[in-house]
Amino acid sequence: MSTEAHHQRTDQDSPATLFPLPTAPASPPPATGRARLQRPDRQQVLMQYLSLDALLPEDHQARVVWQYVDGLDLPELYAPIRAVEGRAGRTPIDPKVLMALWLYATLDGVGSAREIDRLCGEHVAYRWLCGSVSVNYHTLADFRTAHVAVLDRLLTESVAQLMHEGLVTMERVAQDGVRVRAGAGASSFRRQKSLRRCRVEAQGQVEALQQELQGDPHAASRRRQARRQAAAEDRQARVQRALEQLPEVEAKKKPGKKDKARVSTTDPDARVMKMADGGYRPAYNVQYAADTGAQIITGVDVTNNGDDHHQMPPMLDQHQQRYGRVPDETLTDGGFACSDSIETASATGTVVYAPVPTKKTDLLGPHDPHPDDSEAVAAWRARMATEEAKTIYRQRASTAECVNAIARNRGLRQFLVRGLEKVRAVALWFALAHNLVRAAALRRQAALAVG
Repeated sequence: MSTEAHHQRTDQDSPATLFPLPTAPASPPPATGRARLQRPDRQQVLMQYLSLDALLPEDHQARVVWQYVDGLDLPELYAPIRAVEGRAGRTPIDPKVLMALWLYATLDGVGSAREIDRLCGEHVAYRWLCGSVSVNYHTLADFRTAHVAVLDRLLTESVAQLMHEGLVTMERVAQDGVRVRAGAGASSFRRQKSLRRCRVEAQGQVEALQQELQGDPHAASRRRQARRQAAAEDRQARVQRALEQLPEVEAKKKPGKKDKARVSTTDPDARVMKMADGGYRPAYNVQYAADTGAQIITGVDVTNNGDDHHQMPPMLDQHQQRYGRVPDETLTDGGFACSDSIETASATGTVVYAPVPTKKTDLLGPHDPHPDDSEAVAAWRARMATEEAKTIYRQRASTAECVNAIARNRGLRQFLVRGLEKVRAVALWFALAHNLVRAAALRRQAALAVG
């Protein structure tokens, strides 16, 4: 046998591998039944042992809010409480619970008492703050605007504490106004003739309801009538308030247009203002002043003036009353820069940084001294021409405008309350909530710097 034939026979007889390979399994038949899925079973009874505290993360913002509120001294809120241990009577809600709910809701962008009421039953953070205490929207709404003096005191004390810790210096403060839509509708603004007619109608409605209430023998119906009467009396009071506000609005009109002055019957304190988008709507002018180094709000004011011309001196007076001093330097935009305000502010000892307005009729440059300038105004003009002043002034936008933008992002776009005093309460809630978060951040930064 030849060598080539031998090799052919050997290749045919020997196996292809050293060990036999396993037989490949047959392909499974195609699935023809119903797909197997994990579906939710909401009827299954579960036994879980969880506390509210275990549901909330340790670093949650609600814990920061409660830590702040729990450390407050609030004698004005506890003094009126008549429920004491050992005596019968309904146990009221701890005011600190209501305060914590509003502070956290403000940070969360919630401005409705009804919405907070709903969240207290559904959202874990609100439930944690309540701690099984039952709240209702009536109590929440009343608490929000009933303690303006307490909120004002807390703002002063919180900033003073930060100054004591060296986190706020008050060396440089920026002020800016933000126009916030009022709750009144445009159609509620009426002229004097319409207001007088509304007052007569409201008075007639009140008298008719009083007679109906006295002649109704049914208790349930009397309660309904009492509520209707209270609403009618409230409307009558608002119309009367609108008539009282009318002379102030007329005084700002030109001589030939005083008869066109209008005031709202639903929110007499509101005024029609030019808004940021160029439109005109009922609004309030909220003024915030903030420390440029810490971005902490140091002053809060609310006015129904549509411009900022004379808003700097009142804010400086507020700082003097709160902290016993005015800022070393005050930064404002051009809307605040009028000669009277510059003179008054300079007299307090603060140095004003504000852009000098230019007028087409001026023959002199904006930074040149004018013949009718006082010493303070001339110094302000010369100061704003320097590069140092321009560098300092750039901090205004990153402070005042930033604070206002944060407030808007948290819901400061339209007030759900009416009247200057209640609007000021809401503005103070925003300031306290803002400072609470900023103070926590500043203290963390200080601790890291020391460590």
